[in-house]
Amino acid sequence: MYIHIPFCRGKCPYCDFYSTVFDGALADRYTDALCREIALQSDRERLCSTVYFGGGTPSLLGADRISRITKCISDSFRLSRDCEITLEANPLTVTYELMTALASCGINRISMGVQSGIDSELRSLGRRHSCSQAADAVKITRSAGISNISLDLMIATPGQTPDSLSRSVEFLASLEPAHISSYLLKIEEGTPYHAMADSLSLPDEDMQAELYLQSAQLLEAFGYLQYEISNFARPNMESRHNLRYWNGDEYLGFGPAAHGFFGKKRYSYPRDIMQYIESPAAVDEGVGGTPQEYAMLRLRLTEGLTDALWRSRFGSPLPESYIDRARRYEQHGLTRCTDSSIALTRQGFLLSNALISEIIY
Repeated sequence: MYIHIPFCRGKCPYCDFYSTVFDGALADRYTDALCREIALQSDRERLCSTVYFGGGTPSLLGADRISRITKCISDSFRLSRDCEITLEANPLTVTYELMTALASCGINRISMGVQSGIDSELRSLGRRHSCSQAADAVKITRSAGISNISLDLMIATPGQTPDSLSRSVEFLASLEPAHISSYLLKIEEGTPYHAMADSLSLPDEDMQAELYLQSAQLLEAFGYLQYEISNFARPNMESRHNLRYWNGDEYLGFGPAAHGFFGKKRYSYPRDIMQYIESPAAVDEGVGGTPQEYAMLRLRLTEGLTDALWRSRFGSPLPESYIDRARRYEQHGLTRCTDSSIALTRQGFLLSNALISEIIY
């Protein structure tokens, strides 16, 4: 289950996720609307194994509102005993009181947008926290009883160099999170960064590739194993929620801009909080769960596609045409193939969109 919390203190110049400025009264109305919609879709027969509060900045909502939502979820759906419940948090919102309250209402995983271990880079990204504040937030979260912590790192940001990236990775690793997500900066249309792209000191494509490969090598040297294009984890600490996406499993989505996949149908909600509050109506995004979609999602994972997984899902062998096409790129170091499996290499991940399209279409 994905819950979108569309509130922020302010918008970072690179971000194109849907959000609005936090307002307490609006947050109350939104919490009411979320709980109504969750209750309307109640199904106690279905087992929910992961819940993810994304944003926006979900930690801005506060413990009381989050508690209302988690209670509504547990009243409306059957949660597994080990249900992973993740909440995204900005380091500046983290207090011991908030984290202990969140832990008491079921939050057992925190994802924190640290982004860099260099204060000057944080400022250029429009982040309001410092490295020391990020470190304090991680310590507070852990002391409050939430040890499953994920940190975000941004790669190929304005002015970033191999040396500064190395220091950022070392900084994040020193905080000993269970999981690190390492994303290449993408300049999205409609963001301030897009408007000022010509004046940004951005790494060129070759340097972006170098920084991506460097970050992956450094993270693995610190004990974080790559399991997806942008995700690294200590052993057995992968994001179970995100693995559901990449395994092509069903999930419910709630909130403006949220997406869901249920009953072989994909759907989304418009990026409009007032519309969601007054009359939430999902938009049909078409059929999901097709063989091509499953292949596309699985090839994001280091494990890739296997014949056994394909047979268990579709009742037929992994298409030989996929394997034959993937083998064309093996000599270039972009794929790993056997007679019953396909996976992209780390070099292949850099060209994932083009490679996946070539393999499955």
